[in-house]
Amino acid sequence: MSLYLIKGGTLYDPKNNIDGVQEDLWIQDGKIIPSPKSQETKPDKIYDVRSMVVMPGGVDMHCHIAGPKVNTARKLMPEDKRNALKIERTAITRSGTTGSVPSTFATGYLYAGLGYTTAFDAAIPPLGSRHAHEELQDTPIIDKGFYVLTGNNHYIMKKIQSGEPHLVKSYLAWLLHATGGYGVKVVNPGGVEVWKSTGGNISGMDESVTHFDVTPRQILQAISRSVHEMKLPHAVHIHCNNLGIPGNASTTLETMHALEGARGHITHIQFHSYGGHPDDQSTFCSRVPELADYVNSHDNISVDVGQVMFSKTTSMTGDGPLGYFLHKVMGRKWYSGDTELEAGCGIVPIEYKNKSFVHSLQWAIGLEWYLLVEDPWKIAMSTDHPNGAAFLAYPEIIALLMDRQKREEVLKTVPQKIKDHCTLADLHREYSLNEIAIITRAAPAKILGLENKGHLGPGADADITIYNPQDDLQKMFEIPRYVFQAGELVVEDGEIRTPSSGKVFCVRPEYDQEHLKDINSWFDKNYTIQFNNYKIDDAFLGAHEIISIKHE
Repeated sequence: MSLYLIKGGTLYDPKNNIDGVQEDLWIQDGKIIPSPKSQETKPDKIYDVRSMVVMPGGVDMHCHIAGPKVNTARKLMPEDKRNALKIERTAITRSGTTGSVPSTFATGYLYAGLGYTTAFDAAIPPLGSRHAHEELQDTPIIDKGFYVLTGNNHYIMKKIQSGEPHLVKSYLAWLLHATGGYGVKVVNPGGVEVWKSTGGNISGMDESVTHFDVTPRQILQAISRSVHEMKLPHAVHIHCNNLGIPGNASTTLETMHALEGARGHITHIQFHSYGGHPDDQSTFCSRVPELADYVNSHDNISVDVGQVMFSKTTSMTGDGPLGYFLHKVMGRKWYSGDTELEAGCGIVPIEYKNKSFVHSLQWAIGLEWYLLVEDPWKIAMSTDHPNGAAFLAYPEIIALLMDRQKREEVLKTVPQKIKDHCTLADLHREYSLNEIAIITRAAPAKILGLENKGHLGPGADADITIYNPQDDLQKMFEIPRYVFQAGELVVEDGEIRTPSSGKVFCVRPEYDQEHLKDINSWFDKNYTIQFNNYKIDDAFLGAHEIISIKHE
């Protein structure tokens, strides 16, 4: 049994109310343990980190790193690879390509190199889950999981239409079993189905979905109610209707109201926070203050940001009509894909420019969210990787949050009229290291319901990131001194030391086995795959952990 001592670091562990306190950490068999009572206990190895900053490993709760859309984006964007940094093969690492859509190997290495030890893919169609698991197993070091797309699923819409909510709930539970998924994702509820069947989209929460006679509101409420009743560790993960469209803030607020007190996580909230009219760019503006007030006053809502940064990247989304909208706006190549009876996706290259009024306002709106949400436990850092930017931008975002002067320097480089369309220039708040530890570690772990992640208390997974303090905050967070994953040193000064494989998180909610008869019958009539071939066996998941569901 290995026993390690991380000695004398300055700990930032918000879950355990430790804010800049010098303490020792003991690790045994991949877990953090209480300090041994005997003074004679000798660790196998001591890491002397006095004067260094110690935090839990980072947790990215919303990114796109696996599955059909990511693999298609790699094929669509060969130029992204030609100019990107290459990771060379060494005695302990495999080669990989970086860019806005890194290879599986590079994704794991780059996350670990930033001090992140857990990441969740945010949009996997159930039929694509087998492929997603293959890619996740090929992504080294980090622990991971994914959310299953459900908001345009034909079976769910049929059962809402026929007034059978018990079958919606059982279907979602069975789907999580069958796919090895961790959470339930809703993307543009009803809108993707309209795109697939007519080439249109949904514009309002009470607009009827073609062929199904249900509305986005009904879809969201049925799914959120089911997730609530199943007591899943993570709330329903919501990509609202009208993403990216000026004036969509009213849809976002209506979506929050539609939850009716049930838990809900609104993802990449920056893209859902726009005022103005779709046909008049000059009216484009921020509606963050109004939306943030709602989040501040409602404990059932959490958000991640989807921060835009000025760079070239690749937009990939389960929102098919959004992909087409971006293609028309950007004039770039485009891919749209459908998954039978379940979901769709859109992929478009994009470049965010600081000379663009729209792009600069998107950048400012993301920062407004971080600065206007009063309780950092309600908000998680994300770039919606790679949609707003690659996850490699996290150190720069941290520096912008901790240093008002750095924000002001960037504001000088963007169109000055954005100051009349948002409140960023008037916000003086600066994040502390403790608050950074919350939004990058403790809060996403809590929102996900991962009790052993995001903190440094006894029993936690020994995922630990250690930084050398620097005046340049961006550089400080770019290259940690040490990164431990499950108690093993995986990164030292930016170099991979141990290419561990990590594990996959999944959930197994209960459901009525009698309801499988209806699900099975529907599959036989509608799917091109047999019901018995749909479910993924545990052996295929590789190393995995089933997170228990608490029935109070």
